[in-house]
This record gives sequence, C-alpha cells and structure tokens, in this order.
Amino acid sequence: MLIPAIAASTFAADPALSEPPVLHGSRLATKKGPTQDEPESAPILATLEQVHTGERVVLDPFEPTQGRFDDLVADRVTGDRHPLDEHLLLLLRALSAGHPGSRIELVSGYRSPKLNEMLRKKGHHVASHSQHSLGHACDFRIVPEGDGRGLDPRVIESEIRALGWQGGVGVYPTRDDWFVHADVGRNRRWEN
Repeated sequence: MLIPAIAASTFAADPALSEPPVLHGSRLATKKGPTQDEPESAPILATLEQVHTGERVVLDPFEPTQGRFDDLVADRVTGDRHPLDEHLLLLLRALSAGHPGSRIELVSGYRSPKLNEMLRKKGHHVASHSQHSLGHACDFRIVPEGDGRGLDPRVIESEIRALGWQGGVGVYPTRDDWFVHADVGRNRRWEN
C-alpha cells in the first residue's frame, strides 16, 4: 500500500529515508535510527504534546525513540508504563508529513486497567477490554500552526485510511471530545 506523495516527499528529504514507511496490514514497516554515516539532525515533522502533563517533545524521523514515546503516553493516573505498538508512532510520523510544523496532542496512550475502569464508571466511552490497556491504541488530535482547536477528527480518519491503515479508527468530533483513536486491532470504524 502506498503512502501519499506528500508523505513520500517529506520522508525522501532525508537521505536516510529515501523510502517512506510502508504499510503492511494495519502496521507500518519500521525504519532504523541514524547510523554513523547519517547526519545527526533530521527535519522536524511536528511536536508531540501530552495534553495531561503539557510535556512536549520533537517528532522527527528518529525522535522520540520508542522508549521515550512510551514514557510520554504512560498511564496518567498510576504512572504505569507499557510499550505501545511501534506502528502507532510510525503512523504519527506519516500523518505529520502532511502537516509539517503541527502540534500532535496526545490525549490517551497506555491506560492501566485501573484507569480504564475509572473512566468507564465516570461514563466515558471506554471499552471494558480496551486496546489502550494492551498498548495497542493512541488517541490524538493534529493542531496545525495558528489553529486553536485542530483538524476535524473525520479528516484525520480519512488521512489514516489513505495511508492504508487496516486497524481500528474511531472519531470523536464533539465539543467535549475532539480527537481520533487509532489502534492495531481488527479493521473497524466508529463515531461517538
């Protein structure tokens, strides 16, 4: 499956990334980080921001590392850390190629069973056996420079599907919930 031309041109701007990530099912193929022969600086694609802590990190073809990303999306209540599927970070990189300089706000990553149940009891739209609790999902919004609210989650869903993503995608286009959910589970779609 193909990455759109805009993503391909962004990834091709770096000699180490002459080919964009390739999608395999719901999975994006991984690329290795810089080597001794590659330049140390890479083009900045976007900024990742953890909405609950305000912590920000640069997103480029090599940073954050998977471990740093896992730290950024750790459970916000218990502090528990669980590795997220690596294809979620690759998806964020591929999406950011179409929105250079944007801020990607991370709404939810790993959720411990404790946090997941707490959210369910408070009436949030949370599955009892959530992909978040398996490290298989990420909720986020893309906020281009100068935009206060961010892109419509339905637009982001279309971009995710255009990349060939075969996992789950949920859209939350309401006043209180303005984000998209992506997971590496089975191919399905929902809107709340």
